[in-house]
Amino acid sequence: MSYLPDNQRYSTMIYNRCGQSGIKLPAISLGLWHNFGGADVYENSRAMIRKAFDLGITHFDLANNYGPPPGSAEETFGRVLKSDLRAYRDEMIISTKAGFYMWPGPYGEWGSKKNMVASLDQSLKRMGLDYVDIYYHHRPDPDTPLEETMAALDLIVRQGKALYIGISNYREERAREAIRILKQLGTPLLIHQASYSMFNRWIEDGLQDILQDGGAGCIAFCPLAQGLLTNKYLKGIPADSRAAKEGSFLKEKDVTEEKIAKVRLLAELAAERGQSLAQMSLAWVLREGKVTSALIGASRVSQIEENAAAIQNLDFSSEELTRIDDILKS
Repeated sequence: MSYLPDNQRYSTMIYNRCGQSGIKLPAISLGLWHNFGGADVYENSRAMIRKAFDLGITHFDLANNYGPPPGSAEETFGRVLKSDLRAYRDEMIISTKAGFYMWPGPYGEWGSKKNMVASLDQSLKRMGLDYVDIYYHHRPDPDTPLEETMAALDLIVRQGKALYIGISNYREERAREAIRILKQLGTPLLIHQASYSMFNRWIEDGLQDILQDGGAGCIAFCPLAQGLLTNKYLKGIPADSRAAKEGSFLKEKDVTEEKIAKVRLLAELAAERGQSLAQMSLAWVLREGKVTSALIGASRVSQIEENAAAIQNLDFSSEELTRIDDILKS
């Protein structure tokens, strides 16, 4: 039976303008970093992508190295696009990235024009696309001149292989310089993808202001601190959690009793707000209007449903914000 998306999908989602562009992104976007690779169950990945679209999540975020194995998340997404979503391509924002290791030799990672162009050609082939909506440089390159990397992104837009460009994991001054170079080239920076959560607030120390001044949006990855800001770890480390998985950035050593004590207090506040801890954590990331979209991951459909419902209560009182700050500082 062919897939038909929910015809009420656009009435249930909030869309925020991305910087000074014409693009609006859903307040909640879906990232395919984990659980969409060749090592995962395809039908589960497919069900999550379809449910996200049903809920008005129009933005799907990928990268060349997502899997495992690397490249396979794009292949999975391409299969779902072909079987279910091809007719709705123009309703979707599809992004991918390059910069991390993908193939042997000197051209298989970082930020050279060679790598950026070749990697996108591979990504388009894996997904069965003519273009992506957003193409990111995934991480700063300490050796390639920033002018070369930004010129590559500008070239790719002019070639029609991407509509907009972004950067990810850039610190303040390098982001400022990227914005300046791209403005001169005539292809402005659309968006910066940065890690941001209650436990990781570094972008508040200047990056948010740089992006606002430069007319760029911001999308937050790991807004739930890889699951730490959910109910998952309140009673220890589950065997199926990210902290227990080999290769995860969230390690058992990160799930300290001190952090769990804070998580328990945050969960109490979330319950008072009528939200799960995950929902409140997403609302908090979006609270000041400086973050265009919160990028969620998921391992099952119910998590997408829960996280998308965060938009039903995005308002915080000053007392609630003070209480959160006090918990985090304790």
